[in-house]
Amino acid sequence: MSNLITIKKYIEDIFKISRFAVLATEGDGQPHASLIGITPTEGYKKLIFATYRKTRKYTNLTHNGRVAVLIERIDISRSGLQESFVLTAFGHVEEIEVNEKNIVFNAHLESHPELLSFMQSEDCSLVRIKVDTYQVVRGIDDVEWWTIDDLDDASIL
Repeated sequence: MSNLITIKKYIEDIFKISRFAVLATEGDGQPHASLIGITPTEGYKKLIFATYRKTRKYTNLTHNGRVAVLIERIDISRSGLQESFVLTAFGHVEEIEVNEKNIVFNAHLESHPELLSFMQSEDCSLVRIKVDTYQVVRGIDDVEWWTIDDLDDASIL
């Protein structure tokens, strides 16, 4: 069970450091990748981002709400060696309720104040991803898969 707690902390630490990610969507059999600013909510269970509605990304999300979000963290040691850690969240898009929009807007703006004018655009939509599973990669031979339910079990201890 201590491994679960370690993985949960690892995921939370990546989100404290990394503010941007690559979103993978699919439309008409064609994959599409986009750089997004992310804001985790409920710890690591949900991810918020903003997008224009008149984009391939948004169109793909409305037709197929299944997504993957890749977040990378690079550590550089004192000797100058780089070590890369990668976290991929798999999940689906869920609608942000009208009564939540201001809370979600403010939370995302707090993480990304540089996006204010973008987020105020009439064409901008806030999107929430409900994460089902994380793939945690800490090295070429160190890859693990964890569901949200697995990670929630770690909070019992």
